Amino acid sequence: MSPQIYINGKYYSKEDAKISVYDHGLLYGDGVFEGMRTYSGKVFKLDQHIDRLYQSARAILLTIPISKQEMTDAVNNTVKLSGLADSYIRLVVTRGAGSLGLDPNRTSNPQVIIIVDLIALYDRKFYEEGLKIITASTIRNHPAALSPRIKSLNYLNNIMAKIEGLQAGCMEAIMLNHKGEVAECTGDNIFIVKKGRLLTPPTDAGILEGITRNAILELAGELNIPASESTLTRHDLLVADECFLTGSAAEVIPVVDIDSRPIGDGHVGQTTRLLMSEFKKMVTR
Repeated sequence: MSPQIYINGKYYSKEDAKISVYDHGLLYGDGVFEGMRTYSGKVFKLDQHIDRLYQSARAILLTIPISKQEMTDAVNNTVKLSGLADSYIRLVVTRGAGSLGLDPNRTSNPQVIIIVDLIALYDRKFYEEGLKIITASTIRNHPAALSPRIKSLNYLNNIMAKIEGLQAGCMEAIMLNHKGEVAECTGDNIFIVKKGRLLTPPTDAGILEGITRNAILELAGELNIPASESTLTRHDLLVADECFLTGSAAEVIPVVDIDSRPIGDGHVGQTTRLLMSEFKKMVTR
């Protein structure tokens, strides 16, 4: 089946889906988005994604022109029309077209865009063997400049760190915050396991509070794995027993090497494998 793209209530093929070049989402990164997964035709944690989308929009004073229920229905219908049982959804809301210049009051007609397609961030072998990643010199944006909890269309900060990783031969990179603490990776949240305990940076470390991240913390509770949100340094990562990343597109993927140093014994750890397995069960509940 070909990708289906919803734009403001109408459906288009990939080739025919278009918005104005004067849209402030394109010109200034003025908008918000969500990335979601479907499993057997059902969107994973859809309500949480929709809630976060509307919270992000509210934080940047962007009024989404349809209700949460209408948005939910539009997502589900687009998934159904795609014919894809297991897919990736990119839900985007832009400020809309306007004149050149920053003034958002000169824009109109916000664009609601829903793309349903396939995605594969990493080859299957990396889920078995683990990723090698680096620490980027590009830090997360200062939270006083723009809240990291807003999932905005402006990802240049993350892209610059991603480029560092790719130039080093790695597919991901760790980003520190302005205090030198571990925040997250360019597109994923990060976890470590130390002495049987699961640790991940707190929201005040300058991270996006990931839906998959929260699902893993929920799973840890169900499995009686001690878990907490804790301030982490690069040193904590390097001496960890295990490490893995989480995200809607990446799901749960292990890390076995950071900055050319093996994590633990350099192989995917037992707790990571357990959580990967249990997450696969969770998404089909």
